[in-house]
Amino acid sequence: MSRRWIRRLTLTATVALAATALPATAQAAPYCGLTWGSTPEVSTGADTDVVMDVRSGRHACYDRLVVDLLGQGTTFGSYDVRYVPVVHEDGSGRAVPVRGAADLQVTLTAPAYDGDGNATFTPHDRREVVGVGGYRTFRQVAWAGSYEGYTTLALGVRARLPFRVFVLPGVAQSDSGPRLVIDVAHRW
Repeated sequence: MSRRWIRRLTLTATVALAATALPATAQAAPYCGLTWGSTPEVSTGADTDVVMDVRSGRHACYDRLVVDLLGQGTTFGSYDVRYVPVVHEDGSGRAVPVRGAADLQVTLTAPAYDGDGNATFTPHDRREVVGVGGYRTFRQVAWAGSYEGYTTLALGVRARLPFRVFVLPGVAQSDSGPRLVIDVAHRW
């Protein structure tokens, strides 16, 4: 075989190999199979539940924030979860600074007090509602207040990352009320 023939064969094989490898690279699977976005998640509904607890957890692909409610219903009322330039305190409007490169505002139509004005949930430290030290995405969870039937939390995250919001229903005739769940991915 001539050198020209070997070069042509090598070039043809290289081009064919590159053409088959390109689509696989361009269509890589999303991180952990997550297809979430970073646009606001909003739901409207009516409920009479009150905030009972706020907790968090770490998972392989995301960090999780959970707001537990207590009341007569098994469904969750309204919520609005979105990235904002700064979260503001309910009532006063003062800025609630949080660590991280992005602020996720979590607002729900469930007060942290009962019908008589007695607190149903009071964080031990308004700046550190739950400990998130060592989390990959969460940097801080701060209390922005509970005022006129609304409760707001400021969630400081590492960057503006994809998130999802969903509700786990409560169990009738039990102490298990509905829960608002916010998952924020570790990366895009």
